[in-house]
Amino acid sequence: MRGFNTIILVVILLLLDIYVFMAVRGILSGSSGRTRSIVFSIYWALSALVLLTILLLPYLNWQDWPVNTRSFVLTVIFGLVFAKLLVAVFLLLDDLRRGVQWIFKKFSSASTTSSDISNITRSRFLTQVALLMGGGLFATILYGITNRYNYRVHKIKLTFKNLPPAFKGLRIVQISDIHSGSLNNKEAVAKGIALIEAQKADIIFFTGDLVNDRALEMDNHMDLFSQIKAPMGVYSTLGNHDYGDYYAWPDRDANGYSVQRTENLEKVKGLHGELGWRLLMNEHVTLDRGGEQIALLGIENWSAMTRFPKYGDMKKAYAGAAHLPFKILLSHDPTHWDAQVRTEYPDIDLTLAGHTHGMQFGVEIPGIRWSPAQYIYKEWAGLYKEGNQHLYVNRGFGFLGYPGRVGILPEITVIDLV
Repeated sequence: MRGFNTIILVVILLLLDIYVFMAVRGILSGSSGRTRSIVFSIYWALSALVLLTILLLPYLNWQDWPVNTRSFVLTVIFGLVFAKLLVAVFLLLDDLRRGVQWIFKKFSSASTTSSDISNITRSRFLTQVALLMGGGLFATILYGITNRYNYRVHKIKLTFKNLPPAFKGLRIVQISDIHSGSLNNKEAVAKGIALIEAQKADIIFFTGDLVNDRALEMDNHMDLFSQIKAPMGVYSTLGNHDYGDYYAWPDRDANGYSVQRTENLEKVKGLHGELGWRLLMNEHVTLDRGGEQIALLGIENWSAMTRFPKYGDMKKAYAGAAHLPFKILLSHDPTHWDAQVRTEYPDIDLTLAGHTHGMQFGVEIPGIRWSPAQYIYKEWAGLYKEGNQHLYVNRGFGFLGYPGRVGILPEITVIDLV
């Protein structure tokens, strides 16, 4: 069945290739034969490579490829396909225009014949716009690869009436979604670590997804991330990828149980301790400063979306914290905030999350803030407020899938409580 579906997909993509090629051929109709030959050869060589890769993927031991090789191949494939789909949308609109014109001519004049449609030419302007936009999208996706380590510091100041005076001026640094299995440039990552250290945080929070799937992904990065320290400590929690649920463990049985997965999860938990981080597993700790106290809660992954795991237990984490005047929650998935935190725990003052990465693609400039992530997540990046409760969604330190960032750059968050 899977092979049949792959063939259907290849056929659809081949038809897309032919449809877009007709536009390319039309635009180059006045060019020299040499130019057309070069462009046509490149076009069909890339198209054939994409189609052949899709056909052969089941036989290429895809999962054993280095993660960055897989990511780059997928980027090229999806980049080309999406670019062609964008071109096809414009071409289809132009073809609809031509069809409407033909119908109008056919019924408005008795002398009009069906052959007259050949006289209604495709708009050269629309075709050029379509190809430019498609090419621009593909180029943008490739350019985004150069931004994957382009770390940005986002600074915000928050005021809370119930914050104990001793905690005023507290500087929090939040990082999230390291995805160590995707990181392949230690020098670039080291610059990100140095940028974290330069913020002079009082306390540091990590909100999940240390790895993509397996604990061994951290083997080459322990020396870097163990440098992350703060006077009041580093606290962390787990994200959906830390459980190894998306990896095809060889010993997984029909019910989905895998001893290897269980062992891997314990190793991932242990990594936090080896880094010097305090992993919060459905629990809370009391933070002391100047003789006053606040609560820090951390839960396992809890998502309102069925495709993501729900291991978190707020009831367990909250127990014994009700009397503390101010509460911070570390919860990887921002959907948790609307689904449970705001409705059942109105005294959670600040929730810190990650998970979305801002889809690693979007626009964030004064007056314009857009990402495909907003069609999936109500809260997808930055600061949100409802009543007296705040949520901050970190855009992620690392990357996953697409090995790049367009517009939504990797983030180090600095929150000053003032």
